[in-house]
Amino acid sequence: MMSRLQLALAFGSALFLALALSAQPARACGGLFCSAAAPVNQAAERIIFTKNADGTVTAVVQIQYEGPSEEFAWVLPVPGVPDVQVSSDLAFTRLQLASNPQYNLTTIVEGTCDQGDRNAASGAGGNGGFFGAGGGGGSGGDSVTILAEGNVGPYDYVVILPEASFEEVGDVAVQWLVEEGYDVVPPGGDPAEVSELLGSYLQDGMNLIAFRLTKGNDEGTIRPIRITYDTDQPMIPIRPTAVAANDDMGVMVWVLGESRAVPVNYRSLELNEALIDWLTGGSNYNAVVIAAANEAGGQGFVTERAGVSADYDNVVVREFEHSTWIAMNRDADGMTSQELAVQSLQFSSWDGYREVLEDFLPQADVDALLECPGCGSPLTPFDKQAFLDALETEVIEPMVDTEELVASLPYVTRFYTTLSAPEMDRDPLFDFNPDLDDVSNVHSATRVIECNENVSFFDAPSRVELEDGRMVRLEPGQPWPFGPDDEEAPPANALVAQLTTSGPGTIVADNRGAIDRALDAHNATVPGPPGGGGCRVGAGSTEPAIWVLLAVAGLLLSRRRRHGGR
Repeated sequence: MMSRLQLALAFGSALFLALALSAQPARACGGLFCSAAAPVNQAAERIIFTKNADGTVTAVVQIQYEGPSEEFAWVLPVPGVPDVQVSSDLAFTRLQLASNPQYNLTTIVEGTCDQGDRNAASGAGGNGGFFGAGGGGGSGGDSVTILAEGNVGPYDYVVILPEASFEEVGDVAVQWLVEEGYDVVPPGGDPAEVSELLGSYLQDGMNLIAFRLTKGNDEGTIRPIRITYDTDQPMIPIRPTAVAANDDMGVMVWVLGESRAVPVNYRSLELNEALIDWLTGGSNYNAVVIAAANEAGGQGFVTERAGVSADYDNVVVREFEHSTWIAMNRDADGMTSQELAVQSLQFSSWDGYREVLEDFLPQADVDALLECPGCGSPLTPFDKQAFLDALETEVIEPMVDTEELVASLPYVTRFYTTLSAPEMDRDPLFDFNPDLDDVSNVHSATRVIECNENVSFFDAPSRVELEDGRMVRLEPGQPWPFGPDDEEAPPANALVAQLTTSGPGTIVADNRGAIDRALDAHNATVPGPPGGGGCRVGAGSTEPAIWVLLAVAGLLLSRRRRHGGR
């Protein structure tokens, strides 16, 4: 029996940081148990955990699914009988955009380049940020007891407990699920392996909750679920995902609590920022995280942001959206149903909106309203109050509930990692450490164009000065010199640590010296501008006194040139 009742969430999907990477069809189903006849595309997966004051944990889990509804099945091990609600994909999107890593590069000019390029030099600016870039029941036959069942959003769900008297309790669960129409064996998967994985959680005293899409809900209708259950720590058991895992699948997690969260049984990874492509705003960020996670044996998380939850005020639901909803309810009596429908279009991008419309209007009316709201096409009259009630329940409340969930605790920590099947043999477990500092998701560097009168702006070398004091020299017109896939790339992690619930943790791997040596070797190959100027020594140099002298000399030269030009 487990010492702690912990939520088991079978996760796995390639997570593509918003707008920077495009989703590709994936044959493997990750944490989904899906049909071999209709492979799905799980393009992203995100999770929110809160550790509540009443001894429960709330988990909001988002996945993406494309395929026929009859092929969808999602099975999670859970403690007890959780409270189940539907949530909102838009809430995750807004949370992610508000906390994505950003790599901002400001460009300045040192000295004076060839006058022919004066305008080009004065127009140099910073690079934009990277938007990297969750009751009692009856009997289900002699082998399984149905503890609860119901419907939320696009899902039917059932909570089951196989009889413990069976020696292979996982076999019982898989057989029952298959007989009930849940396709739980992934493409090319081994039923015995699925049985063994689910059985390990059942033997630890957990139940299974199985979801499937209701008839008629196909691709694009999948919505996050929100479940609350008795436990003392959030956990993401990743082991079931290994049955059908894509390589380097991503998992993004927000953990809410009284202080900063830590992965107590996974490593904490601090990225080598010299490996980030600052020239493109960090477009290779995901590749760097993959390399960093692989260096840690696939069992490490990057803490992308850690700070107070007040920073997320007006992120999930904006102030004007609250006001709009209040005004709609206040003014509904004086509007026709058609006018109310047009007003409600302000929420047309929110999860569940179209489904509510389709419950009150014929399909032709729905299409006409959404395609041309201002055309004034007459709509079939409907019950305005019932429409508002349905909007509130299916569309508004899931967003407001997520907003209130984020605000319910004072601190939010965001993690990200990638995993492949062989690495999924340990379930990530999170706890809290009040001794650790905040982590900003906004990173800044300065690119210095090293000008003199013998070189044009576009032919001048430059150096990028990073937050950690390191420096990367760049040849004119050349791309970022390092990539995580390069043969001689420096380590992707600057530091790897094992954190606990107090103190600074233990350094497991310190790669800072290796990074300095790699930068020194690279920087020595990039000459300064013709005629002098520019640095020629690496930022990782072990001779700080020489660095000070060079910096002072550079400042004096720069001042003399400026005074001479007045």
